This record gives sequence, C-alpha cells and structure tokens, in this order.
Amino acid sequence: MRIGEVASAAGVSTRAMRYYEQQQLIVSSRSSGGQRLYTPDTVERVRWIQLLYSAGLNSRTIVEFLPCLHTGVAGPEMIARLRAERERLDERIQDLAATRVRLDAVLAATEHGASSSACTAEV
Repeated sequence: MRIGEVASAAGVSTRAMRYYEQQQLIVSSRSSGGQRLYTPDTVERVRWIQLLYSAGLNSRTIVEFLPCLHTGVAGPEMIARLRAERERLDERIQDLAATRVRLDAVLAATEHGASSSACTAEV
C-alpha cells in the first residue's frame, strides 16, 4: 500500500505517516520509483498508535509498548510498566468523568431557565 492509501484508511495525514516512520513506529519499503510502500497491517498499527497518542503516551513509550501489544508477550519489567500506564489512564478517566459531571450540572442549570449571560461559574 502507498502512503496515501494507508493514511486515508487509518484516518491520518501523510505527514503523520512520515513522522511515525521517523519515530520508528512504522516501517516501509521503497518501490523502484522511491515511493514508500506499507503492508496492509500498517493501517491497524497506525490506528493503535493514534489511540496511544490520544491516551497521552509519547513516541518513545509507544515504540517500547508496540511489540508486546501486538504479540501479547511481555517480560516482568514490561508488565509492570504496562500496569503503571493503565493506572495512569484509570486516574485520567476518573478526572474526565468528574469533569463531565460538572459540565452536566452547568448544562442542567442553563437549560432550566438560567440566562446564558449569567454563566460566570467559578472553577
């Protein structure tokens, strides 16, 4: 698959694809004309990378985690790191849920007759 095909299927830009390759998150071969070529499984890998980035992981951590995420095999040290990352995500989820509750309260108050110009809630 060419870079544009993978990017389109994974929902990212070709610039992101080149960045992922630079960060050693994905690999490509080259056509005789010098175009990047990817295997079909790169689409799923890029989707994983996007999820991990959105969860707050950086490139270096993702590079270390990807092999065990794909194989399901990890040593004791990696298992400990994966558990620590999961705990961090759990805390973030709790924080996001608390934020949603507060926003719901604001929405409920404004939808039940409060003036939108009076929305000066303190944080």
